[in-house]
Amino acid sequence: MSNYDVIVIGAGPGGYVAAIRAAQLGLKTAIVDKQWLGGVCLNVGCIPSKSLLKNAEVAHLLRERGKEFGFSFENLALDFGVAVKRSRQVSDRLTKGVGFLMRKNEIDVHMGEARLISANKVEVAMDGEVQTLTGDNLIVATGASVAVPPVWTIDGKQVVTYLEAILQETRPERVVIIGAGAIGVEFATIWNGYGSEVTVVEMLDRIVPNEDEEVSSELSKAFAKRGINCLPGHRVELLETTDDGVKVTISKDDETQGIEADQVLVATGFKANTGALGLEDLGVELDDQGAIVIDDRMATNVDGIWAIGDVTGKLMLAHVASAQGIICAENIAGVESYTLDYKMMPRATYSHPQVASFGYTETEAAELGYEVKVGRFPFQANGKALGLGDYAGWVKLVTDAKYGEILGAHMVGPEVTELLPELTIAQMMELTAAEIARNVHAHPSLSETLMEMAHAASGHSIHT
Repeated sequence: MSNYDVIVIGAGPGGYVAAIRAAQLGLKTAIVDKQWLGGVCLNVGCIPSKSLLKNAEVAHLLRERGKEFGFSFENLALDFGVAVKRSRQVSDRLTKGVGFLMRKNEIDVHMGEARLISANKVEVAMDGEVQTLTGDNLIVATGASVAVPPVWTIDGKQVVTYLEAILQETRPERVVIIGAGAIGVEFATIWNGYGSEVTVVEMLDRIVPNEDEEVSSELSKAFAKRGINCLPGHRVELLETTDDGVKVTISKDDETQGIEADQVLVATGFKANTGALGLEDLGVELDDQGAIVIDDRMATNVDGIWAIGDVTGKLMLAHVASAQGIICAENIAGVESYTLDYKMMPRATYSHPQVASFGYTETEAAELGYEVKVGRFPFQANGKALGLGDYAGWVKLVTDAKYGEILGAHMVGPEVTELLPELTIAQMMELTAAEIARNVHAHPSLSETLMEMAHAASGHSIHT
């Protein structure tokens, strides 16, 4: 039996970061995972998908816009399998890096399936052998898995989730994507870039439904221009495999239609991984969706048991999990920490064009009673974007007219995910739009759009 100050269950972006921070604070730390160091994100999620998206960007440029850039080909060959292999190399490099960080920080790694026996005891099972670990504090960081309606069968070939989709070395010629959140629109971008016929079906009335309404509209226009068929407001009535592929029957306003494809990607959301941990036997409180209930310190209702990341259902994003991991470790160690405002966390979608946001939309701010003032700026008026040949979209800042307080930002366009940190730190430090406008931005740069929208929000737009 091994004894620790902290045992982290789950080695994803939340778990391994929590383990590192705990070790830095002098706590004897172990981490347990049944499959991967780095979790879903580094192995089969955010990291390899970004590699595939880069390949798709190049493929789309060569296929559709070569003439504009002065390229011509008599016989352009695109090998999707090579793109997948490159994505695996990128993933492997980072996961090996996590292993190095575990060794560097003297964190014991135990591979196996964990089950909580008590508030300070964990059993780890691997290949028929069971090891018992004890710890003063247990951090649950087991993530989430795809929530698939029970009437649908995932066969891994014709009907797949993100997991099979990201590993397969061939692409479907015709594909239906069910769900238009981040995963849905990112895979739509990947497959469309290589020339697949893509249809996106979304039950709600717009794609990327958690984003600002104008963002949804802008992305819909961009997708239509690329030939991606988006069907918001449609419900999937039937999903059936055939000899030739798969058939999806959808409905809207009592009218039904069938769509035939080679493959269907189910991207309908996630559920917390709590089922096999033994949490309920220990009295750990779960919410109505099965996620672990935590306070601002990341503590559960059971002393000594903590939880971070997707398993808490707070905001299922890797960077939020990492932030929670640091806060959790600091609270365990009894050192100064901070709390998270989940509404102000950055949100990023790596479709083309990209989508980035944080905070309140115009509608939400108005409903809260703010007198809303908005500043906007289009990428079409930005020199760097024009030079890149990538100028669809815009940036929008939502502010309080009375005090200039930053309430949120919503952006769609080239590399907007890289523009978020200036805005989120400005909001955190209680800066105003006027102060962003006064900050001199390098020219030419995409970041100038932030300065321009801040000028607009301050009532003195310069280049519009």
